[in-house]
Amino acid sequence: MRRSLLVVLGAFLLGTGFTGAASHQTPEKGGYVIEHDTSVAAPQPGPHNGGGETIAYSFFSRVPKLGLAFRKRALRPGAAIGYHEQKEDEIYYVLSGRGVMTLDGKDVVVEPGTAVLTRTGSSHGLKQTGREDLVIMITYMVPVKP
Repeated sequence: MRRSLLVVLGAFLLGTGFTGAASHQTPEKGGYVIEHDTSVAAPQPGPHNGGGETIAYSFFSRVPKLGLAFRKRALRPGAAIGYHEQKEDEIYYVLSGRGVMTLDGKDVVVEPGTAVLTRTGSSHGLKQTGREDLVIMITYMVPVKP
């Protein structure tokens, strides 16, 4: 009786599409991607008509189904990111060097350890002002690519 009840219950569960732990399926792993500066570095002029020489590091830009931009940028002496209106929330983090960030018309000195969140609708720009490269990390949401 007990065995026939288990057989009936098993057939019912399989018929409903329930597989649960009884199926012994191994879930797919999430995976990972590793990229290095040397594989993504690209010389570029300062974005948003900022001028000067920069090196852009666009990590994971070719990874499908990722709705996040994660970038590093080195602004050479005299380089800048031009003043522009922000279309999405964006976070800047200063790794090294010095600069002046203009936030909604107000100048703020930025240096290593400074984190800045610029909100949608605000305006900002960034100028390298020190003797060494101003190196920043930038992250913001982007539309998910298939």
